Amino acid sequence: EAVRDTCGVLDLPGFSRFELSGPGAADWLRGLIAGGLPRVGRMNLAYFPDSRGRILTEMSVMRHDEDRFTLITAAGAQWHDLELLKARLDPGLKLVDRTRERSTLIVTGPRARALFDAIAEADLSLPWLSIQEATVAGRPCLLARVSFAGELGWEVHAANADIPAIYDAVLAGGAKPFGMWALNSLRLEKGYRAWKGDLSTDYTLLEGGLDRFVKLDKPQEFPGKAALMAEKQRGVKKRFVTLVVDAGAADAPYMSTLWHGGDVVGETTSGGWGYRVGASVALGMLRPDLAEPGTELEVEIYGERRRAVVQEDRPLWDPENARLRA
Repeated sequence: EAVRDTCGVLDLPGFSRFELSGPGAADWLRGLIAGGLPRVGRMNLAYFPDSRGRILTEMSVMRHDEDRFTLITAAGAQWHDLELLKARLDPGLKLVDRTRERSTLIVTGPRARALFDAIAEADLSLPWLSIQEATVAGRPCLLARVSFAGELGWEVHAANADIPAIYDAVLAGGAKPFGMWALNSLRLEKGYRAWKGDLSTDYTLLEGGLDRFVKLDKPQEFPGKAALMAEKQRGVKKRFVTLVVDAGAADAPYMSTLWHGGDVVGETTSGGWGYRVGASVALGMLRPDLAEPGTELEVEIYGERRRAVVQEDRPLWDPENARLRA
């Protein structure tokens, strides 16, 4: 409720983060990811495919200069993603693991701007997906205009020693603490994917509904480019969908079987209760011919089959992202 109606704060020390720099760093990154890079002062999501076009990992790419980046990835992906980058690192490029040195606060909700206006020295008019060096509660930090909760908000990235003072100031400004269970509920309502659940080598980028992050016409070769081009021509074997579930006592857990007319037609990749939309939500992979909005399925939850309905290919909450971009 705080994130939806006022402002919430999540202490999130678990992000893995790597600094990449050196001449040619941008071109090197373009040869690893399926999509493009952000402009200087901006950030975006980047997906790293394997040779089959399947999803190795997802990273947030912050671009500080032409060839200087911060790569943010999941807590559990630190060793996985660091090895992925180091194994292919070009001579002359520098890659530094800053995971243990810095931490993050997610400050998000309709009153987030008003809160920062009182405690930060920053340009709070910069648009969604912008980054800037700033000061919060007198402490230096990087502010990223992004929110995995799907509301107006910023991530505050700062040195570990500065986080307590910033956190105290955010609390004093009226933010209410929330945790990872709440964040999981919030991201499900937006259809945001999570690594090793919705995003894994079980699925290709196109099956995962990540078409807008794939640039098959870019001049650089990247792993899986040929496989993704072939898949685009023949069609995907599965399609990512959002489901609203008549769940009963339990929401759909990871890898719940999806049924249609007595046939197994897919599986869920995550699920939970959406408090803003007042419904049980599941994300999953489904046979493409059934991925039309309104299609009724059954999802097997701990041995009990429950009705589920395929939704439109858009977020259940704030589908136009008006709150996010406010």
